[in-house]
Amino acid sequence: MDKLLSEIESYWSTRAEGYSEVNHKELNGIQKEAWLKTLKRQFPEKKKEELKILDIGTGRGFFPVILAEAGYKVTAVDYTQEMLDTAKKNAGELCEKIVFHKMDAQSLQFEDNTFDVILSRNLTWNLKDPKGAYREWHRVLKPGGKLLNFDANWYAYLYDDKLKLGYEQDRQRAKEEQVEDYYEGTDIAWMENIAKQVPLSPLKRPKWDLDVLKKIGLDCWADETIGERVLSDAEKINYQSTPVFMVCAVK
Repeated sequence: MDKLLSEIESYWSTRAEGYSEVNHKELNGIQKEAWLKTLKRQFPEKKKEELKILDIGTGRGFFPVILAEAGYKVTAVDYTQEMLDTAKKNAGELCEKIVFHKMDAQSLQFEDNTFDVILSRNLTWNLKDPKGAYREWHRVLKPGGKLLNFDANWYAYLYDDKLKLGYEQDRQRAKEEQVEDYYEGTDIAWMENIAKQVPLSPLKRPKWDLDVLKKIGLDCWADETIGERVLSDAEKINYQSTPVFMVCAVK
């Protein structure tokens, strides 16, 4: 196995349990309806039973769970077995509407033109070959299908002093506002070491994403205010200096 991929897999294997706790908070909070509304607004105009949806890098299974509850059938993939096991546990009886696969986001084992919708959240920044991943996602997307990718410049602060200050202020603000600091209890040094080895950390996004997707041949745009509508108050405090964006692309 590639050394970097192995390190990434090892890191996220250790985060599966902690991420499951975050998942339960999301499923029981206001974000659940906010996320579902956001997703449904972007879906192609088809009956829900006809839509084929793929969630790439499903992690603890948040998207498949809220979509399955709403009556959609979803295929969910992740590179880490521990994350998939956690997602299945979180899905419970909804597993009958979700198909789980252990799979590399950069090398999907699906036929061309398979899915109407491809979803991804907080994954692309963490990939060794994000450009190759986008090509793969384009390949398995049906003509007229839509890609929705939610991400942020999570570790750009490693390359920008102003962003580093913003990150430190976020940590201080979380303490002052007495909300959970989502970076506590994680191996920050380990994650920062991985972030320094993947290509997207120092790049300007979502500009980079739009440039790549246009070259691949998709019509695309970005919403850099999406976090205002889908994040909890605690998340907004934690990530104030690192706003979440949504990249939309149509094949």
